[in-house]
Amino acid sequence: MTHKAVLLDTSFFIRFLNESDPLFKNADGYFRYFLQKEITMMISTITIAEYCVGGDVHELPLRNLQIVPFNLDHSKRTGEFAKIAFNAKRKGKIDVANRNIIPNDTKLFAQADCEKSIEFYLSSDGESLKIYNILRQETAPKFQFIDLNTPYNETFGLLDL
Repeated sequence: MTHKAVLLDTSFFIRFLNESDPLFKNADGYFRYFLQKEITMMISTITIAEYCVGGDVHELPLRNLQIVPFNLDHSKRTGEFAKIAFNAKRKGKIDVANRNIIPNDTKLFAQADCEKSIEFYLSSDGESLKIYNILRQETAPKFQFIDLNTPYNETFGLLDL
């Protein structure tokens, strides 16, 4: 039996590691919920690289995370996802502001789609959500995009007592 897992993106860690961020409370709530429910939290090597542009790898809660390296299966699926995203952009179906890194979004989505245990992808990145929605129109990603702007109790239908 595989346990449920969530792939956490860079925007999650930026908010989770900054107590003054407006989304810190939501990020902290998800983190605690995943620990309590034993939902494996995963981080991509791509996310680690993005985070290290402005932060240090030792700031990440690595003892609570499973690291997902980018591999050949992820690469093949990325090509499929990137083709859909670039075609949608070219046809004007999607407008992504200042998005020169569609490939990073599609790489992370490919990892979430290929890794059997990943059921959720957590991000506060609205531009990334646009790309996910385009992918859903063309193919069937097997994971659910969770928007960090929505508190965990609303996402999972729990009463906030």
